[in-house]
Amino acid sequence: MNLHEYQAKALLRDYGVPVPDGSPANSAAAAREAAESLGGESWMVKAQVHAGGRGKAGGVKRASSLEQVGELAETMLGTRLVTKQTTADGQPVNTVLVEATTEIGDEFYLSMLVDRGRRQVAIMASAAGGMNIEEVAAKDPEKIVMEYIDPAAGLQSYQVRRVGFALGLDSGQIKQLGSVLGGLFKMFMQKDLSLLELNPLVRTQVGDLLALDAKINIDDNALYRHPDIASQNDTSQEDEKEVRAKQFDLNYITLDGNIACMVNGAGLAMGTMDLIKLAGGEPANFLDVGGGTDAEKVAEAFKLIVSDENVKAILVNIFGGIVRCDLIAEGIIRAIKEVGVSIPVVVRLEGTNVEKGRELLDESGLDVISAESLSKAAEKAIKLAG
Repeated sequence: MNLHEYQAKALLRDYGVPVPDGSPANSAAAAREAAESLGGESWMVKAQVHAGGRGKAGGVKRASSLEQVGELAETMLGTRLVTKQTTADGQPVNTVLVEATTEIGDEFYLSMLVDRGRRQVAIMASAAGGMNIEEVAAKDPEKIVMEYIDPAAGLQSYQVRRVGFALGLDSGQIKQLGSVLGGLFKMFMQKDLSLLELNPLVRTQVGDLLALDAKINIDDNALYRHPDIASQNDTSQEDEKEVRAKQFDLNYITLDGNIACMVNGAGLAMGTMDLIKLAGGEPANFLDVGGGTDAEKVAEAFKLIVSDENVKAILVNIFGGIVRCDLIAEGIIRAIKEVGVSIPVVVRLEGTNVEKGRELLDESGLDVISAESLSKAAEKAIKLAG
C-alpha cells in the first residue's frame, strides 16, 4: 500500500523527522485557507498522486499570493496528472498539499528498503539528490552509498557517520542525521514498511535538515496490524479491476497483452505467463484464484477478465489438488453462463478427477476448448487471440 505525500509526512512527524508545515486541501477555497493559516509570503501547491516525477509534470507549483494558491489548486484538482511513472491516462488529483516554502541550500537522497538477500534493512543515500536521482543511479552509481542494518544490533552510530560524511555534512548536521535515521528506522520496523524514501532531504540555508518530499510503501501482508494506516488507502490511485479483485480475495494485476490467464497458485500463474510469452503471445493479466477456489470466485474472476476490452482469449490453467477437477469444471461452466463470456476459453485441467472434468467441459455446449498440456493450451489461446 502506498501513502500520499501528506499522509507520509504526518507519519514522519510522529517519529520526530522534521518536515515543512503544510495541510492537505480538496478544494481551491480550502487550499487558500490552508495557505492563510500557514502565514508567510509564498507557498508550494503539490498535487497528491501515487507517482513520482510530479515536479517535471507540472504537479508542483510555487504560489506568491493567496489568490494564486487558489488558482493553482483549482487548476490541479479534478485533473489527471501524467508523469513518467504513470500510464498514459495518468493518476487522478483529488487532493493538493499546501506547504510553507523552504530556502534550500543542498538536496540529498535518503531511503530505506528491505534487502531480501541480506535479510536486512538497507540505507541508500546520495549527495546528488533531487529530481534526477534515477540518472545518478544509472550513470554515476559510485555517488550512492549503502549501509545495512543488522536487525539484532539495530542502527549504529558509525553507520550514521558514514552516511553523514558521504553527504558532506558537518558535525552538527551529522547529529541531526542521527536523529532522522533513528526515527526512520524505528518507523520502518514498527509500521512494517517496504520502502521509505526522502527525495529530497534538504539542508536549508541555515544548516538544518528537512524532509522536503516523502514516499512510503507499507507491506500489504502486514496491514491487518495497522488499521489506522489501512483506512487511509486511496483506491482511486489503483487499477479499478485490482481493487475489485481484492474484495473477493483474488490476486490480480493488469498487464498489456490480450490473453487473459486464470490460474490457481502464484507459481503456476507465473509459469503460465512464461509459456504464453515463450509461444509468442502476451498475457493480459496475472490472476491467482487460490488453491481452494470455488464457483463464486471463478465467476468473479471471469467478470474481471471480460471487463478488459483488450482480452481476445482466456486461458484457464487449474491444478485440482485441494478441489477436484470435476467441481472446478462445473464452476467454470456456471461462471461462463452467468457472466456471458463471448470470447474463446481454453481450459487445461490436471489433478483429481481430471477426466470427468474434461468430459463436463466437452459436453457443455459452450465455446470451451480443452487442452491436455499447458504448452498446447498456450498455443491454442494464442491462435484464438489472433
